[in-house]
Amino acid sequence: MTAVVTTLKTSEIIYPSADGEPVAETDRRATVLANQFLYYAQGFPKLRVAPDVMVIFDVEPGGRDNYKIWEEGQVPKVIFEMTSPGTKSEDIINKKDLYEGIEVEEYWLFDPRGEWIREQLRGYRLGEDGYELIRDNRSEVLQLRLEIEGKLIGFYREDNGEKLLIPDELASALQAERQRAAELEALLERYRDQFGELP
Repeated sequence: MTAVVTTLKTSEIIYPSADGEPVAETDRRATVLANQFLYYAQGFPKLRVAPDVMVIFDVEPGGRDNYKIWEEGQVPKVIFEMTSPGTKSEDIINKKDLYEGIEVEEYWLFDPRGEWIREQLRGYRLGEDGYELIRDNRSEVLQLRLEIEGKLIGFYREDNGEKLLIPDELASALQAERQRAAELEALLERYRDQFGELP
């Protein structure tokens, strides 16, 4: 999906390189893949799974036809599965055991209708003895707080609390920003009419 955004004159826009907040210690590249085969056993093409969403760090960016752990050199760090009563046993037994076995650091189950997970979201984090239930809806790996928002998950940065916007929210935010810019331009125009050009 391509978004076209009307902006102010290029010379009026400032793109800061810092915001006064500390910069993260590492610059990790994250690749997010959805509904693609994840192959986890070289030489055995039938041993595969198709996670709904997987997040992998430190691999080449861009899409892939599939993801082979032995070629990429990285196991996905976080996997999200949409779950329902029909997929419950597969998600909570087979996939959970598999992801734990290949050492996926966090595994999240999202039941948007709350049909078998009353709280709609359940996460597991890899500990010394295998997966442990995440009780605070925090993804330590992603450094995000997860919140249920209707039938969606809201992702909030832990460092500043800002929400990561989905496309509809981003479009609304851009529209609001354009509106604020137009209002500011109108205010400046009134000032110029009343007091002349700014020094």
